[in-house]
Amino acid sequence: MTGFSIMAFELMPKQLELLSELVPQARVIALLANPNNPATEPIIRTVKEAAGAKGLQLHVLRAGTESEIGAAFATFVQLKVGALVVAPDPFILARREQLAALAVRNVIPAIYAWREFAMAGGLISYGPSVSGTWRQLGDYAGKILKGAKPSDLPVQQPTTFELVVNLRTAKALGLEVPPSILARADEVIE
Repeated sequence: MTGFSIMAFELMPKQLELLSELVPQARVIALLANPNNPATEPIIRTVKEAAGAKGLQLHVLRAGTESEIGAAFATFVQLKVGALVVAPDPFILARREQLAALAVRNVIPAIYAWREFAMAGGLISYGPSVSGTWRQLGDYAGKILKGAKPSDLPVQQPTTFELVVNLRTAKALGLEVPPSILARADEVIE
């Protein structure tokens, strides 16, 4: 077996930690995940464990269609969710503008796995650098083209991670981003 791991659920505890640092008063949080993604159940287990360790109440909502995303945000408001973790997923990534707009409209601080969310108006993202991963993939493909057997190459993991903070969104949500997060940010959108 060879290839790349995007570390879909391994980074979820770190995302929850960053979100708790950003919104320490949030004791009830939610996880939004796509039920059609095979990684969803391991992600849910990982986030439940991390939330339990922090003494946080976790609500898991699943959304696999655009209308389910809207319904999930209505439920977040009813549950008085103080913050949101958005699971990494291609379907969810493709709806980043919708998710970012709903989070701001409903005043729900949210963390996402990829910088594209923060660029689209999301509050904060932490995860592997997509461009860094593409570079690694190119190097990997080059090794194979030069004669390396894929079965001899180990599974690779991302080596570059990005923390992106959107201060415009923080302001719209009425949040003050702690200096400790700003100091670690790879990019701050002002």
